[in-house]
Amino acid sequence: MRIVYLLCALFIAMGIAGAGWVVGEALVESREPARYVTVKGLSEREVKADLGFWPIRFVATGGTLEEARAALNASEQSVRGYLSNRGFTPEEINVQNIQVEDRAAGYNAGSTPDAFRFVLTEDMLVTSTKVDELAGASRGIADLIASGVVFSTDAYSAGASFVFTGLNGLKNEMLAEATQRAKESAEQLAAESGAAVGAIQTVNQGVFEILPAVEIPNDRPEKQIAKKVRVVSTITYFLQ
Repeated sequence: MRIVYLLCALFIAMGIAGAGWVVGEALVESREPARYVTVKGLSEREVKADLGFWPIRFVATGGTLEEARAALNASEQSVRGYLSNRGFTPEEINVQNIQVEDRAAGYNAGSTPDAFRFVLTEDMLVTSTKVDELAGASRGIADLIASGVVFSTDAYSAGASFVFTGLNGLKNEMLAEATQRAKESAEQLAAESGAAVGAIQTVNQGVFEILPAVEIPNDRPEKQIAKKVRVVSTITYFLQ
């Protein structure tokens, strides 16, 4: 009987020791650092702007307000005629603002010639989906100058600007491509370290950027019709 008790005690001790070993192994494994890799995936598309804006500012002067207004009307008709000949409709041409300045009421009133007392400035905006025609019209501004239209300095150098509005139609496709390229990079890095790519830990889909197709230093990117859409996704994968 005493031998039976001894055997039972021995089995119980072995069971406790075995359980302790299993728990100990689990603790060691849980303390091992997680293995993961963070990669980036790039997706780009060459696109063409589909909407253009051309702000036009011109001025007229006169000894009286009526004279200045008549000169401004003549300039406006010249601008509208020029745009009409280029294929733009009245709906695409809008007057934004008209400013009136009486130089006789300013600080330099004494030095202002009477013939240029009143200065009128008109802001006009052309908005069109005919981006190629708009670019050509803004480059041909010398024709308007020859007809007697006087532009302000900033408006003369501004020219037309162009934007791309079809981003929503590209988002899903580009995000899928960026994700696939990120996974390919992760698989390559994992293979080099003798591991395999596991589940995704974190995802940062990135921000879509619309850039000029050709990045020219000190150039105004909004002037280019050709654009480039870019997104970079950052994904972290567990390694197995």
